[in-house]
Amino acid sequence: MPELPEVEVVRRGLERWVSGRTVGGVEVLHPRAVRRHIGGGSDFAAGLLGRRIGTARRRGKYLWLPLEDGGSAVLGHLGMSGQLLVQPEAAVDEKHLRIRIRFGDGLGTELRFVDQRTFGGLSVHDTTPDGLPDAIAHIARDPLDPAFDDAAFHRALRLRRTTIKRALLDQSLVSGVGNIYADEALWRAGLHYDRPTAGLTRARSVELLGHVRDVMNAALAVGGTSFDSLYVNVNGESGYFDRSLDAYGREDEPCRRCGTAMRRRPWMNRSSYFCPRCQRPPRPLPRVAS
Repeated sequence: MPELPEVEVVRRGLERWVSGRTVGGVEVLHPRAVRRHIGGGSDFAAGLLGRRIGTARRRGKYLWLPLEDGGSAVLGHLGMSGQLLVQPEAAVDEKHLRIRIRFGDGLGTELRFVDQRTFGGLSVHDTTPDGLPDAIAHIARDPLDPAFDDAAFHRALRLRRTTIKRALLDQSLVSGVGNIYADEALWRAGLHYDRPTAGLTRARSVELLGHVRDVMNAALAVGGTSFDSLYVNVNGESGYFDRSLDAYGREDEPCRRCGTAMRRRPWMNRSSYFCPRCQRPPRPLPRVAS
């Protein structure tokens, strides 16, 4: 599933090619693509017609297009395979085209939502006073947000009885971090994924956040991480950060820091990749005699 860097790459493309344009027509070609829109496909299409799109925004893995004439926005989630593509109007339809949005400005391009697995979708929602779609008001700020509160994040870590990777993937604590970038940041920090958060010092949490930001910015610089053709930017191009990954997907390959063979362990219906030498597992708690 696309994480923050991949979604931010798409947001930047939408900002360049879609923001400021007025919707001239909408076709909903598959009902699942608008299943989160309460009124269904016809209401979704009617609600966008004639509306001017504002500057594309993002929080964590969600992006949205504000509708400038008041109080609502088109919220997008890419799911496992969703793509928002800016295509020439004359281009052949993609096999899994789900929604088409045309514009009335005569520029000759349209916005297409393509989704092979139909886990993603678009929907219109009211916005909060700060412009956030109300459906994602509970989502925490992400580490690249200038308003992200490092001190509050550290306090939350210390108070929760959880482990560090679970905390990084908890979207109510910090948004935008998924399995790939969690493994990458933890490898850089030398922290095992099962390290309890309660014992994490302020210095270590600040260091970890720094690694999260560094790895995300590095991914952004090369267009994100693409393991297959399902993640692309609005022009259909793939990212290249998979070539720079230090942990994720590198089972049995030598650790780039110490040379030890990297390991993979099942973890919450996912996998965790780590170096057994650089990221030593936490010591088990001593048993209390009954």
